[in-house]
This record gives sequence, structure tokens and C-alpha cells, in this order.
Amino acid sequence: MENKLYIDCPKFTGRNVPITEIAKAIGKDAQYVRVGLQQGILKFGYAMKLDKSSEYNYYCPDKKVWEETG
Repeated sequence: MENKLYIDCPKFTGRNVPITEIAKAIGKDAQYVRVGLQQGILKFGYAMKLDKSSEYNYYCPDKKVWEETG
């Protein structure tokens, strides 16, 4: 008889997970997450800087966050 490992996979909606929620889940500061996304070090989302702006917008889809952080 084979032993199989089953992992419950949540239902994903494409929800943009807030930076503060991600930071809390991984035990880091929100600024750490923002800078990591801006520099491309963290791979669970995207940091987009709009033209003629100094501010970034972030998109962290729930499935990608779950895959990368558990």
C-alpha cells in the first residue's frame, strides 16, 4: 500500500493580498516586503512604479503568495 501526502489547497480568487498581511504571515516588517518586491528579490508579487510618480503600486495574487510562502 502506498503512502500519499495530501495537502489541502485553498480556493484562490486572484485577490490582491495586502502587504501588511504578507508581512505578518512571514514575520517581517511591511517595508521589508515592499523593498523586496521593488528589487525583485521576493517573487510572490509585483511592484509597479507609474510614470511621473515616486510611488509604487503592489499586486500580490493570493495563489502566488501561498505558493511562495506557504
